[in-house]
Amino acid sequence: MAECSKGPDGGEWGRGAFSKHWKKGNAGGLARTFWRDPRVMAHLELIPKDNISSFRKLAIGSWKTAYDPTVYGTMTLRMDKALAYIEAFRQKTGIRLTVTHLLVKAMAEALRRCPDANAILRFNKIYLRKRVTVSTLVVQTDGGKVDLTSAKLDDAEQKSLREIAAEMEAAVQRVRQRKDEMMEKGKGSIQKIPYMFLNVFTWLMSFFMYTLNWDMTWAGMPRDAFGSAIITNVGSLGLDTAYVPLVPYTRVPIFIAPGAIKDAAVVEDGKVVPGKVMNVNASFDHRFIDGFHAGILANTLREMLENPFAHFDKLDEVAPALPAETPPPPASAAG
Repeated sequence: MAECSKGPDGGEWGRGAFSKHWKKGNAGGLARTFWRDPRVMAHLELIPKDNISSFRKLAIGSWKTAYDPTVYGTMTLRMDKALAYIEAFRQKTGIRLTVTHLLVKAMAEALRRCPDANAILRFNKIYLRKRVTVSTLVVQTDGGKVDLTSAKLDDAEQKSLREIAAEMEAAVQRVRQRKDEMMEKGKGSIQKIPYMFLNVFTWLMSFFMYTLNWDMTWAGMPRDAFGSAIITNVGSLGLDTAYVPLVPYTRVPIFIAPGAIKDAAVVEDGKVVPGKVMNVNASFDHRFIDGFHAGILANTLREMLENPFAHFDKLDEVAPALPAETPPPPASAAG
């Protein structure tokens, strides 16, 4: 660990100062170290957002937490081409591509196009994330007990669908098999907290990790466990429409809940024809995401999912399945 260095005010900075005060149990010294140098033990890579509009400042000041500024919305997408793309991708690569993979990629691209939505609030100031991280919720079952946790994907906007599918599968398997050591350590820490202190504990962890931007891995808390947006597939539960509440301690401003794909009458070239549709349900934090940002995000999702052959991996460029591989079953609405 680096040695202590002197700051402009004559105080000690750096990780060496942190170690020194930590070992001595000097809470005051720890606090001064962090306040003097916010780079010490940073939890997230952030950039302060300047030139905030008066409306945005009013929005931030109007709501104290993510409990009250939640906005809900649903858009219906045509999924015929997406299902055809998934089937063609599966047949060529042998990879079990799903709608969730398409949504992860599309959501990451939407956040790249709208960086103001890829943000977090600290001390009522907006900070832009340097990376796009999208996570999906994963169900764990163990001895009849059902648990819910997240599997995240960093820099998804830069990755191919093949990479996204492979990384998500690996992450999901680690979580379900309880081989994600940091996630399990964090859940173990939570299990030790008495019920009466859970509200205080979650508030403190959120305050330390996001407001102060401290790296709390030493306390068993995963690094940026939830990312910029969370996707949870309610369609796998047979639901068409469902809205997920914002979870204040995660500081995630966007929750996306795709519903089940179903048959519906649609208008095509002025005629009513049978088609496949899916509801994409969203909950977002109105303190720094409004209709303008939501429009960019929604339009990106629609553009990519309704025209997948033009916006996702080019099928003539993806590597084919290995000879020993058996093509997966035809695409379905699940996933």
